[in-house]
Amino acid sequence: MKNLKMSMAAMLVLTVSFTNAQEKEKMNHDHGTMKMDHSNMKMDKMKDAKAEAVLNDYFMLKDALVGDDTKKAAEAGTKLVASFKVFDMTSYNKEEQKELADIIEDATEHAEHIAKSPIDHQREHFKTLSKDIMDMVAITGTKNTLYQQFCPMYDKGSAWLSTSNEVKNPYYGSKMLKCGKVQKEITK
Repeated sequence: MKNLKMSMAAMLVLTVSFTNAQEKEKMNHDHGTMKMDHSNMKMDKMKDAKAEAVLNDYFMLKDALVGDDTKKAAEAGTKLVASFKVFDMTSYNKEEQKELADIIEDATEHAEHIAKSPIDHQREHFKTLSKDIMDMVAITGTKNTLYQQFCPMYDKGSAWLSTSNEVKNPYYGSKMLKCGKVQKEITK
């Protein structure tokens, strides 16, 4: 009977030890996962920061066109060219880097035209630039909620991005400020 009590006590000690060891391992594993999540979050924020500068310049350009302001649109186009030139793609994978390089090359050309053109021509280039920016956001993501808006009347239909779900049309400005609708919400 004494041996049975000793055996049961030994089994109990072993069970408690084993359970503690499992809990410690689980805590270490969870902590490791948390560390990894933090580094991924850091990487995502770094990606966002690179894209956010481009987006801010794009929204300045959009707002200038909404306000029929050729001079401000030209200034925003110049800023956008500068933001594209310093855009760092090193944190993206090879395929994304290739796509981003193509997008940025095309978008830079349109921003350069916007920087030195009358407003009608600025708006023509803004259409393709907006497509480029939407393609960029599909790769880089964004920290803000964006709204893809669409005007069915300008050049057989034209889209743009906005930070507001309120439609303010950059293609017609004051002529048809409210022409358009929200096509989708972008939250990544």
